[in-house]
Amino acid sequence: MVESIVAPVALWVKHVISTMGYGGVVLTMAIESACVPLPSEIILPFSGSLVYDGVFNLHLASLAGALGCLVGSIAAYAVGFFGGRPLIDKYGRYVFLRKHELEIADRFFATHGDVTVFVSRLLPIVRTFISLPAGVAKMPFGRFCLYSFVGSVPWCYLLVFVGYKMGQNWERIRPLFKYADVAVAALLVVWLAWLILRPRKRG
Repeated sequence: MVESIVAPVALWVKHVISTMGYGGVVLTMAIESACVPLPSEIILPFSGSLVYDGVFNLHLASLAGALGCLVGSIAAYAVGFFGGRPLIDKYGRYVFLRKHELEIADRFFATHGDVTVFVSRLLPIVRTFISLPAGVAKMPFGRFCLYSFVGSVPWCYLLVFVGYKMGQNWERIRPLFKYADVAVAALLVVWLAWLILRPRKRG
């Protein structure tokens, strides 16, 4: 069933990039970074296969991906910044997100925001959704943009380079990321459990 969804998405991504060139890489990566689960594991390796075919340049394709990440991240950040807190205060209880958890996010981004945004750009799953809580936590916009872009560059270079090395066999790497997704999800569960259950200092 999953493959029946992924296959048409992959076809659409290939069509957009083949038609729009580097602009297609920017567009699709912007969508991926705006909290829409459009896999960069399809977008960037396919771009790398076009490097292999001599259509794209490795550096330009990678930087186009990072630029797209920044554009989409800014959109998600704006949603969190301007509408996130009231929406969560009003509707958060329906998704088990209460005021206490939001206060934890505020403190976490105030203390570790730069590192959080930078590192998250290198992780599957997390990288797609990190901008929304960063906006809710009111992370300074300039630092958010800087660390979002700089953190996205290694990820984009890695996947474009892998696609370049795989050539026409680039789609074979997709199943490998399932294991990375599971590992990251498990780490997130452990981290969230620690945040919620850890002993708290009194006054």
